[in-house]
Amino acid sequence: MDIQPLLQTLQDTGTATFIRESGSAFPALESVHVIGIALVFGTIGVVDLRLLGVAAHRRSALRLIQELLPYTWVAFAACVITGLLMFSANATTYAQNSVFWWKMGLLLLAGLNMGVFHLGAFRRINDWDTTLPPPGPARAAGFSSLALWAGVICLGRWIAFS
Repeated sequence: MDIQPLLQTLQDTGTATFIRESGSAFPALESVHVIGIALVFGTIGVVDLRLLGVAAHRRSALRLIQELLPYTWVAFAACVITGLLMFSANATTYAQNSVFWWKMGLLLLAGLNMGVFHLGAFRRINDWDTTLPPPGPARAAGFSSLALWAGVICLGRWIAFS
């Protein structure tokens, strides 16, 4: 199935054309995207470090997750919206960029990692929340998350140069 006509139609919309041809729209979207990424990575990083056994003022992992997760989701939503808008401006080019697809793959893996954590170690968090170090599955999820999100950030930056 050839999706190029669909991508071209997306790229030809008024919004995409405005973003592409405006001198400030794409940089503004990119700035919001980068701020969102910083918030996503920052909030996830704090939780991941706790999952690795680095205590944050002796706060429990559950408390950190409950306090930071709302900020993470708002920042992630901002990244999705700005990312989709930037994609629409150059959809045909991004669709042919292998680095873009690697980034999307790492995002998918980060989501799967989060799902595995929430269906596994998180369900037993009351058993290990106050002990250090956390159990192996929690530490593995924290390490994997840090590595995957760092990869997403690096590949996202690399897209512009490939």
